[in-house]
Amino acid sequence: MTDESTTQDQILDVREEIPRRRHELIEQTYHELAPGTGFVLVNDHDPKPLRYQFEAEWPGQFTWDYLESGPEVWRVRIGRPEKQA
Repeated sequence: MTDESTTQDQILDVREEIPRRRHELIEQTYHELAPGTGFVLVNDHDPKPLRYQFEAEWPGQFTWDYLESGPEVWRVRIGRPEKQA
């Protein structure tokens, strides 16, 4: 896969966090993004349920690009578009 992250992207590695804290950290990081920026989520499983949650709560207000897809590490660039839908 192509690495579309930039040197500006914050890395949020939640692999060492307790599971109940992960979504809170990810959502907080997303909400702190300025339009046109993003962060790279590093996780120990496919964060597909989180994507469904984002789609339900913020439809059209985020980007989601897999940079690495397991089997041990998943890296996803989550961004806030310049122009909100």
